Amino acid sequence: MTAAAPTDADLIAAHTAGDPHAFNELVRRHRDRMWAVALRTVRDPEEAADALQDAFISAFRAAANFRAESQVTTWLHRIVVNACLDRVRRRQARPTVPLPEQGHNEPAVPRDSMAERETRLVIKAALDQLPEEQRVPIVLVDVEGYSVAETAKMLNIAEGTVKSRCARGRGKLAKLLGHLRNPEPEGDVPTHESKPGEGR
Repeated sequence: MTAAAPTDADLIAAHTAGDPHAFNELVRRHRDRMWAVALRTVRDPEEAADALQDAFISAFRAAANFRAESQVTTWLHRIVVNACLDRVRRRQARPTVPLPEQGHNEPAVPRDSMAERETRLVIKAALDQLPEEQRVPIVLVDVEGYSVAETAKMLNIAEGTVKSRCARGRGKLAKLLGHLRNPEPEGDVPTHESKPGEGR
């Protein structure tokens, strides 16, 4: 029988005890998800990469202060989000553009997949229009699936503040994305006009 893999908390404890490999394993486990959070928050690959690096350095140094009151992933998310927000504040005057989902050399995809990609880009662009204080809670709650309580801890704000910011942000998104829910009655919808000879 093989030994059970160490938990995230075990890795934190081993790291603080001096194990030189424990933190690297923690990064390996969670890097992809943390990268996704960073990219959604700062909306720029270079900024996201720098923020993620800053966050992991901070986590490496602060591991001894980790308290098992929350999951390690929640603790990491909080550090990543804070690193991202620091960078967002520094570059607020710089314009941003929505990120494409895939590279330029991607193969042709069916029309339905193209429509899904276009929808994702529209949603991403709508999120980009939200102020930072509303966008970040919505990303954590609605995209990442964290609870209001967990999000409040990550952002160091009250649960009621998370709820109100999400509500305001969702209201703005509903206006920006209303056309996705109620498309124009055009296109493939049959009309009452018929060709000659087809009338009854």
